Amino acid sequence: MESGPHAPEPGTSPSTIVHPQRLEQVVPALAKASLQVDGIPVNSSVDTDDKLRTVGVLRYNTSHDSLHEFAPAHIYYGDEHDIGSTAKGAIRSKVRTYSTSAAIPIGAETGIDGQPKSGGRRRASYDEPASVPRKFFINVVQTLQSLLESEDTDGNYQITIDDGGPKTLSLGTANSGGYNRADIRGTYMLSNLLQELTYAKQFGRRYIVLDEARLNENPVDRLSRLIRTSFWDGLTRRIDASVIEVVGFDPKDRTGDPRPRIYVPIGAPEQLEYYQKVARDRPDLRLEVIQLPKDITADYVKSLNDKPGLLALAMDKEIDPSTGAETLIGKPFVVPGGRFNELYGWDSYMESLGLLIDNKIELAKSMVEHFCFCIQHYGKILNANRSYYLSRSQPPFLTDMALRVYERIRHEPGSKEFLREALLAAMKEYHTVWMAEPRVDKVTGLSRYRPDGKGIPPETEASHFEHLLQPFADKHDMTFDEFQEAYNNGTVLEPELDEYFLHDRAVRESGHDTSYRLERICGNLATIDLNSLIYKYEADISKTIRTVFGDKLPVPDEWLVGDQKPGHVESSALWDRRLRKRKMAMDKYMWNPEKGFFFDYDTVAQKQHFYETATTFWAMWAGAASPGQARSMVERALPKFEMLGGLVAGTEESRGVVGIDRPNRQWDYPYGWAPQQILAWGGLQRYGFDQEAERLAYRWLFMMTKAFFDYNGVVVEKYDVTRPIDPHRVDAEYGNQGLDFKGVAREGFGWVNASYQVGLQIINSHMRRALGALTPPETFSNVYDRDEMVF
Repeated sequence: MESGPHAPEPGTSPSTIVHPQRLEQVVPALAKASLQVDGIPVNSSVDTDDKLRTVGVLRYNTSHDSLHEFAPAHIYYGDEHDIGSTAKGAIRSKVRTYSTSAAIPIGAETGIDGQPKSGGRRRASYDEPASVPRKFFINVVQTLQSLLESEDTDGNYQITIDDGGPKTLSLGTANSGGYNRADIRGTYMLSNLLQELTYAKQFGRRYIVLDEARLNENPVDRLSRLIRTSFWDGLTRRIDASVIEVVGFDPKDRTGDPRPRIYVPIGAPEQLEYYQKVARDRPDLRLEVIQLPKDITADYVKSLNDKPGLLALAMDKEIDPSTGAETLIGKPFVVPGGRFNELYGWDSYMESLGLLIDNKIELAKSMVEHFCFCIQHYGKILNANRSYYLSRSQPPFLTDMALRVYERIRHEPGSKEFLREALLAAMKEYHTVWMAEPRVDKVTGLSRYRPDGKGIPPETEASHFEHLLQPFADKHDMTFDEFQEAYNNGTVLEPELDEYFLHDRAVRESGHDTSYRLERICGNLATIDLNSLIYKYEADISKTIRTVFGDKLPVPDEWLVGDQKPGHVESSALWDRRLRKRKMAMDKYMWNPEKGFFFDYDTVAQKQHFYETATTFWAMWAGAASPGQARSMVERALPKFEMLGGLVAGTEESRGVVGIDRPNRQWDYPYGWAPQQILAWGGLQRYGFDQEAERLAYRWLFMMTKAFFDYNGVVVEKYDVTRPIDPHRVDAEYGNQGLDFKGVAREGFGWVNASYQVGLQIINSHMRRALGALTPPETFSNVYDRDEMVF
């Protein structure tokens, strides 16, 4: 419907009438009465084309210049768009229009149904023809209550296939003002109705006109749309004065005086001044602002255990509109979701892949800039920006992340400087983190996850290590709490625990916490995943220096490392030699020709660690595998890891038997994770195994879509890729993230969101149609049989 000078004239459409200042909906008398009972006025004296009509303002939601039926919830249910808004000052100037006839004069005689008699003319139907998409006129609170009472039989404010309700609800059609009824059937449509009503209630709607298309939307389109228009927004954060009272609190702060606290690096004096001013201006916050020392040691990090806080991130300058003075504003970033509410390392890379697909380029760019800030001021890309993570990093992806952003902004001013800064930061990280002790193994030249640190990781629950520590407490005749304090303070020495926590910290730095693959050994392992990523750094840096910077990249003084002197210039030749040397080491120590794929290497025992892990495919993603090795991995490794829902993190044989005394670990069989899928898909495509990549992507997307369809729109951190019915339910030590929502999921989970968008770019159009119909992988392979498709 068009407004303004191009609006249809009265009588030209059976669905609209025109007012000189606004467009309005003709409301049947039954709907008018319902609205008036609820105290919503209905104007009955609007003068249009010299005829009085009964009209009521409904929500604006049609035509190319107004709302689309799949508009984001904050627009679809926004304050200005609904008859039932409880928000003060709701705008009524743009409205959605439906009508039972083109003209209903005031005072016309009405029939038994409350509608005016036709006066000899054939009366228009209450409802649009069957070919026109239906719309429903809904009392939000009443319908929500009825829906939950009849369908949410387990009382968790979700409608799933586990609920035992009748799976049907009758709704009034909009064109009849709710008089005529139509049934909504099935778990999917009812759960979508619950989601839409939850949003409407959140935005203060009392009545809505709801497009049926939002209820029976293709599940692939719906999930992808929600990720693009809602989930990313729900996961976006920033750190500055506007939100410091919220983000400054740490849910892991178990001290006696939890309070917002922020640590500022010594090289960011403007930020120190900014946060100190915030603390002075708002004493009610009790914000503590602390400047970090230049040298951050393991002892210093341990000393912060009783004062956990945020670590400052990159900020931009802006003009405060209220004062006209220059101030700072935090750069945005995306968090993983659930209990993870900070900027995380490798999560951010995976999330950026989805952000770029969804054209949120500035957000992905901002996250690269945060990483550069962290390397410059904290010496590494942090596990996450909390004080207890100062000694730990995570799997490194900066070069690939920066290059992907650069490809999207390369024609914009400043793009080359952006890439230069990212490359300089990555080179510093390479030299001072991954190729420096204690992480580098001097004998093999390979790198390990082996961060500094002392004591018990403070971010864990107090009881997390009780089974480990209690025997030592008994040995020293101490209570559990007394022993923890004594061990952390160094008054009790236990070398066995020192060794244990060295590896525990390494597991956490690897991002694979926890797994039997890494338990009690991680700090000694040159893992295939880490060395593949560092190989990718070497290759990316070499190629970028050569192709973008003319094979000469001057290094500014602030980025110099080691014995580099002012005026130092980087060229591609040295980086080429480094990647060739690493390739030779990976082949010598990590490749197993008998088994046909890569394994981790134990640098202390000096032998391969024969735990079969899906990270072996990271070598293909990084380009570190030879064509022959890639072929061998597809033929011999892939069948070990391919399950109903995609790749499993490790094989059941390697994991071993689990039970009460040896519980499941979340990075082992039978669980699958988004990063493993994304990197395997990319690796397979890199070596020309497109059919295998499509097949694996379809498996993962089907599993996600089926859970989304059956379980009220759920998207979670990880999945059991062996379960055909409810793969989002996991039985591991940390449970699952993304399950705890009422009515509607608002965030999904960061890298899983990204995996969905990435996967949709990989599968072909036939697969996408089959996915929308929830066709299982095996069924699809039988129906859609072509020579090049191997399922």
